Formats: sequence, C-alpha cells, structure tokens
Amino acid sequence: MPLHPDLEAFLDLVNAANADGPALHELTAEQARAAYDRSTRALDLPGPDLPCEALTLPARDGHPLPARLYRGDTAPRAPALLFFHGGGYVLGGLDSHDSLCRDLARRAACAVLAVDYRRAPEHRFPTAFHDAEDAAAWLRAHAVALGLDPARIAVGGDSVGGTLATALTLAARDAGLAQPVLQLLLYPCTSAHQDTPSHRRLATGHLLEQRNLQWMFGQYLRDDADRLDWRFAPSQAASLQGLAPAHLALAEFDPLLDEGLAYARALEAAGVRTSVQVYAGMVHDFARLGNVVEDAATLRADAAAALAHAFC
Repeated sequence: MPLHPDLEAFLDLVNAANADGPALHELTAEQARAAYDRSTRALDLPGPDLPCEALTLPARDGHPLPARLYRGDTAPRAPALLFFHGGGYVLGGLDSHDSLCRDLARRAACAVLAVDYRRAPEHRFPTAFHDAEDAAAWLRAHAVALGLDPARIAVGGDSVGGTLATALTLAARDAGLAQPVLQLLLYPCTSAHQDTPSHRRLATGHLLEQRNLQWMFGQYLRDDADRLDWRFAPSQAASLQGLAPAHLALAEFDPLLDEGLAYARALEAAGVRTSVQVYAGMVHDFARLGNVVEDAATLRADAAAALAHAFC
C-alpha cells in the first residue's frame, strides 16, 4: 500500500518544519526531549480516565525510578503489563506514553506498570537495561501486595522499549526465572546495525530519520562493541530458545520493518510462538499518533487483544 494519506500530509508538514529549523540530531538532549514532549501533546489523544498511582521503584544503585501503575481492572489478582517507553534511550517518559498505557490497561482489562528508566547521555548503556531488570524484579516481588497476579505478567514496549522488553525475557531465561506470559513488541529495535533495505529505503522523510536514530544510539552506547551486546541488539543473542510468546506490531513505512520481521522469523525458528502484524501505510511510532490516523486505535486494540489472550 502507499503511505496513508493522512500520514503523508502530516509528514509533509513535519518535513517542511524541519527544513526551517535544526534537526533533532542538532539539538541538545534536553532540547530534543522538550520538542518530543510538545509533539506528544499535539499528536496524541488523551487516554481513558482510570485509576493511576504514582510509584517509586529502587534501582540496584539506589536511584529512585518513577513509575505509574494504571489499573484497567481493579479486581483482585489482576494481570499486569510491565511497559517501557520508546524514544531512542534519550527521549520519552511517563507523560509521552500516558495515553498508550491507559488505553492498553482499559482495553486489556489489566494493570500497566510504566517505568521511567534513566535516559542517555546522562546514563549510558547498559543503565536502561539494568533499570528495566530491576523494575521486573520489583514487580515480581510486590505483585501480590499490589493486588496483582504474579503468574500473569507480560512485558512490552515500543521501539527501544520493545528492545528492553524482549531483552528481559533473555535475561530471565538465563537466570532460570519464569518467563512472562507474553512479550508485546511494538516496532522494536533488535539489530546491532541499521543497514537493512528498509533502513536504506526509508532513511529520510518517514518520521524516524536515520541520522536522528544514530544520534540517539550514539548518546546511549559507550563504544561500538556495545552494539554487539544482546541487551542492545537482542538478535545478537546466542539463542532465542525458551522465550515467552511474542506479538510484534510493525509498520510498513518504518525503517525498522526489516529487522522486526527478521527477529520474528528468528523467534519462530527457535520455537517461540510468535505472531506478527504489519500495519499497511503506517510509520514508526504511529501508536502515539491518535490525532493523525485512526490506525493508532486499531493497533492499540490489537495489542490489547493479544494481551487479553495471553492472560487467559
């Protein structure tokens, strides 16, 4: 399919605006975060009203990690999704993904624990992964006290949040811990190098710009060797066997499309039950473009359905 006409018009505006000002990779991290947050308020719809509790989780070095617990189901022993936001390890936070988390909680009738892991360049690799791992350990330890079912926990995220989610399943397997019931991966980053045909074909003009992506990764990684670490590039893991079932949501006009498809094939080859949906005409991050395309709501409904099925 061609690019969705509403997205095409939106991208024309974005590209015209970028031509008149500095590109994302020319900003400081603080400036880029502010621009990202401003765009969220303009481009996404507010999420449903439901109970939401502000929490603080301890990281292994004692750093407090802000988090929010959304309750789409207030019944005892509700299932839960541990969610990590995207933003290239530099951008994003609890506010930027508030609507998405609320929607998933309501539609899947579950709790969603969203974690504000530390961002680069202030905190480089593997800090974000360590924070995600500590959040997972905290949730396992406190699920019952929170009224959640420790046997029905899923992990998920969008973009690099999806990277963190699937990396957690690898870490849990290697540590002999129980797998989550599902890994929900929305257009995840999975490869060490961004050199696939979709990266070359969609390097510019489709929201996720190659120069901006490499700028963000450059803020996070300490050196080139980090690219080969499975905590950054899960496709580099020696084996994908024994991981939780996976649901991948990909976008046709996303530079990450090819690596997402390749990761899905690798999961299937390793015996992991895997489902994939490629959304025609869509771009990276479209789940947060509710004011631009109705397909954002479609993706959220599909993701919630995958969660609800896994929680059964």
